[in-house]
Amino acid sequence: MRKIVLMCAGGMSTSILVKKMQEAAKAINYECTIAAYPTSEAPTEGKNADIILLGPQVRFQVSKIKSQCPGVIVEPIEMRMYGRMDGKGVIEFAKAKLGD
Repeated sequence: MRKIVLMCAGGMSTSILVKKMQEAAKAINYECTIAAYPTSEAPTEGKNADIILLGPQVRFQVSKIKSQCPGVIVEPIEMRMYGRMDGKGVIEFAKAKLGD
């Protein structure tokens, strides 16, 4: 079971993407938990994740979040995928980065 964490500035639009990702994961029987948090919660909510995906509006914080969550993969979500709320695309991106 993989733990995928999305981080953004406030969490509103990201929560929509989380739902779409959950639907996409279920459709392909990919066992994971997906949750969204503001970047301020990275030290607590991100440290046990397998991967942290950053919304485009906080992509500049990659280095900071990597330092707060050592050993966790931290990647920005491609802006077009995020804008389209492409849950399937983001799940595939996360799986590729995780080597699944």
